[in-house]
Amino acid sequence: MKQQEVQTGLLRPEESPSWGGLPELQRGLREAVNRAARYLLSLQDEAGYWIAELEADTTLESDYIFYLHLLGKADADRIAMLANTIRREQAGDGGWSTYAGGPSELNATIKAYFALKLAGDPPDAPHMAAARQRALELGGLERTNSYTRFYLALGGKIGWDMVPAMPPELISLPRWFPLNLYEMSSWTRGIVVPLTILYALKPAWRLPERAGVDELFRDSKRKVPAFRLASPTVSWRNFFLLADRVFRIYESLAWKPLRKRALRQAREWLLEHLERSDGLGAIYPAMLNAILALVALGYPPDDPLTARERGYLAEFEIEEDDTIRVQPCLPPVWDTAVAMVSLREAGVAASHPALVHAGRWLLTKQILGGGDWQFKNPGTEPAGWAFEFRNDFYPDVDDTAFVLMALGTVDYPDAPRMKRAVRRGIDWLLSMQNRDGGWGAFDKDNDCALLTRVPFADHNAMIDPSTADLTARVLECLGRAGYKSSHPAIVRGVEFLRRDQTPEGAWYGRWGVNYIYGTSGVLRALESLGLENEAFAQRGAAWLRSVQNPDGGFGESIASYDNRSLKAKGESTASQTAWGLIGLLAAGSPTDPAARRAAEYLLARQNADGSWDEDLWTGTGFPCVFYLKYHLYRISFPLYALAKFYNVTR
Repeated sequence: MKQQEVQTGLLRPEESPSWGGLPELQRGLREAVNRAARYLLSLQDEAGYWIAELEADTTLESDYIFYLHLLGKADADRIAMLANTIRREQAGDGGWSTYAGGPSELNATIKAYFALKLAGDPPDAPHMAAARQRALELGGLERTNSYTRFYLALGGKIGWDMVPAMPPELISLPRWFPLNLYEMSSWTRGIVVPLTILYALKPAWRLPERAGVDELFRDSKRKVPAFRLASPTVSWRNFFLLADRVFRIYESLAWKPLRKRALRQAREWLLEHLERSDGLGAIYPAMLNAILALVALGYPPDDPLTARERGYLAEFEIEEDDTIRVQPCLPPVWDTAVAMVSLREAGVAASHPALVHAGRWLLTKQILGGGDWQFKNPGTEPAGWAFEFRNDFYPDVDDTAFVLMALGTVDYPDAPRMKRAVRRGIDWLLSMQNRDGGWGAFDKDNDCALLTRVPFADHNAMIDPSTADLTARVLECLGRAGYKSSHPAIVRGVEFLRRDQTPEGAWYGRWGVNYIYGTSGVLRALESLGLENEAFAQRGAAWLRSVQNPDGGFGESIASYDNRSLKAKGESTASQTAWGLIGLLAAGSPTDPAARRAAEYLLARQNADGSWDEDLWTGTGFPCVFYLKYHLYRISFPLYALAKFYNVTR
C-alpha cells in the first residue's frame, strides 16, 4: 500500500537531548529510527498485515520430496528445484545442519541423502558419498529419531519393527488417564494423530527402488529395533519401552478389539481439525502427515478435501531462481503485532493509516470459536489470536499478548469494538495462567513430564509447560494495559519468574535464542509493572552487561540449547543486540555505557534503506531439534530498541 509520511516526534530536529549533551548520537538515533520506520512501513501488505519469510532447515525440503513421491505428484521440475535447495545447504563435512552455521546433524543428513536419491542423484556422486560417510559417522540409521524412521517405513525402505508403536488406541485413552491426548502439547497432537492412522493402516506405498537406505546402517546385518532398554533398569523410560513392546504384540494380533473404534475416533478428530484452519494446525509437518493420512483413509490425492489440504501446504513454497524453499508455517499475526509495537515506539502516530489498517486486520483475526485449549480450560469465552492466517483450534498466549499490546496503541475509529476485543483477549490470557503461576503457549497446565519419556517423544516437545519468555510477555501486556503489580495473577507470575531465574541472573528463552531473548523479555515485563529496580531485575541487567560482546553487540549461538556453558556466546546479530539493548534500557539508566555501545553497534550496521543484515538464526521451534529464522526480526526489533533508546534519552 502507498504509505503516508511517517507521523512522528522523532522527525523534529529542533529537539535537544536532556541527558548530558550528546546531540550527535541523538541525531544519529533520530535518523536511523526514521529510516527503519519508513522501511518497515513500506513492507506492509495492502490487506494491512506484515509478513516475511520464516526460514527453517532442509528437513522440510527433504520431507517434501518424499511426500510428493508418495502422492504421485513428483513433478520433475519441482523436485529438481527442491533438490537444488538441499544440495546448496550441504556442509563441508558432507552433512546437513538444523540451523545456519551449526554442526551436521544425523536426521537432517539422512533425510537429505534419501531425498536426493529420490531426486535421482547417483549414490556414487561425490556429494552423496560424503553425505553417506557423514551419516555413518554420526551413528547411522540405528540412531535416527522416531519420525525419520516412520517416514522410511511408510515408504517401504525399513521395517515397521524399527518404528515405535503409535496405535490409534492412544486417542481413546480417557481424559482422567495421565497420558491422554490432551496432556500432549498441541503441536504433538497435530503430528501424532495422523501418524496413528498411518500406523494402523500401513498403506502399501512403495518408492523407487533406487532410493534404498541399507547403506546408511552402520551394521546392516543387525538392524536395531526401535529402541533398546536403557540403564538404569528401573526407570520411566524403560516402563514406556516395555509398554511399546506390549503395543507391538497387540499390533501383531489378527483380532484387535479396540482398533475399529479407535481408528474411527482418529478419523473424526482429523476431519474436525481440518476445518476452520488452513491445514491441520496450519503448520508443517502436521499438515503433511494429515494429507498422507487422508490418502490412506481412501481420499485420493485429487479428492476435493485432499486437494484443498495440498493447496494449503503448497502455499509454504518460496520459489526463487532455480530453487524452492519450504516454510514451516506463515507468521502474519506475529509479524504484524511486533511491527506495530515497534512503529509506535518509533513515534508513528496512533492514528496513522497504516496502524489503523493493521489494527482492523488484527481485529478480524480474533478467534471467537472453540479450540483444543478448552479441554483443560473450560468455561472461558474464546478470544485469543493464532500465529497464522487461520488456525482457529490453536490460539496461543504469545501472539495474543503481543496483539493486545499492538491494539492498545492504535487510535481505532470504532472504539467500543476495540475495547470489547481487548477486554475479552485479556480475560482469555488471564484464564490461561498455569497452576505454577506461569504461562505456556497453547494449553493450560500441559506439564505432564512423564510424557517426555515415551519412545516417540524425541522431538523434545511433548509438553507445553510454563516458560519465562511467555510469562514475561503476558505480564508486559498486563502492565501496559494498566494492571498493577499487586494483582493476584501478576504476583503469581512474578514469583514464577523469580524461581525460574538462573544463578547468573539470566532467563531461559524457549521461543527465541536464547538466554538473551529470555532475559530481555523478562526485563521488559518488569519495567511495565514498575519492578525494574527489584534486586532480581538488576541481577538480570548485570548479567546482560557481563555478556556483551567487545564490538558492543550481543550474540548467542543456538548451540547454547545443547550446552548451557555457551549462554550468550556467539557472533553479534542485529536482533539479539536489539534484545540486549531493550533489556538494558528496561532495567537500567539511559546513560549506561553498555546501552550506548549496543545502540552504536546497531547504528553503525544499518543499511542505507533502513534495514539490517542478519545471516544467523535467532528463532526457536523445538529446542535442540528445530530452529527458525524470522526474516522480519532484523528490522522490527532493532527499530524498537533504537526508538526506545531515543525516547528515554530526550
